Amino acid sequence: MQDEKILKLKEIVDHSDNIVFFGGAGVSTESGIPDFRSTDGLYHQQYDYPPETILSHTFYRRKPEEFFRFYRNKMLALDAKPNAAHMKLAQWEREGKLKAVITQNIDGLHQAAGSKKVLELHGSVLRNYCERCHRFYDARYILNSQGVPRCECGGPIKPDVVLYEEGLDMGIMQEAISFISQADVLIIGGTSLVVYPAAGLIDYYRGHKLVLVNKTPTPRDAMADLVVAGSIGEIFAAL
Repeated sequence: MQDEKILKLKEIVDHSDNIVFFGGAGVSTESGIPDFRSTDGLYHQQYDYPPETILSHTFYRRKPEEFFRFYRNKMLALDAKPNAAHMKLAQWEREGKLKAVITQNIDGLHQAAGSKKVLELHGSVLRNYCERCHRFYDARYILNSQGVPRCECGGPIKPDVVLYEEGLDMGIMQEAISFISQADVLIIGGTSLVVYPAAGLIDYYRGHKLVLVNKTPTPRDAMADLVVAGSIGEIFAAL
């Protein structure tokens, strides 16, 4: 049954030149980047707050030292490498099949794999800016800094990631909506489709080739034309 579904997905991909991919944390976990929602036992010994609290705008302002302690420890996996899913998407783009990757991830692995058109809904850990003079700093600078990272001008440096309580970039959202609404094939992978507003993007799809690839069921499985359960890296490697 699984082999049949993978063959069906391969057939869909082979016959399309207008694919859009929308991905979540499950695409990155296979590169060794932990999904901070599935917190490990060590987590509770190290932090007094749940991750959603620490990664909020309010917490960033009120307890910046604690924010950056968590951020360096849990969010900066700078040695992670793209996996088979990232590589396959970049290949499809080179072949003219894939129009865009829309991602909830902030790790830059799609670009590292060679993808050019990547819409980052939640920003990227690879970009960091001084809140005073707007000078750019890379992720290594943040990782190697102490306490609250500071610019040469003395201003605090903020990662270009969308924290809880912060709004998404509406320009990027509009571009994502445009790609999805015009797509022939929409493949959604590695996301439970429960985080809004990103999960609501699926509602803009007008086609009849909606594919969901995830290890666990999602609330949208019933509306999909094809559901392939399992490791997205292994499934994409077989295509």
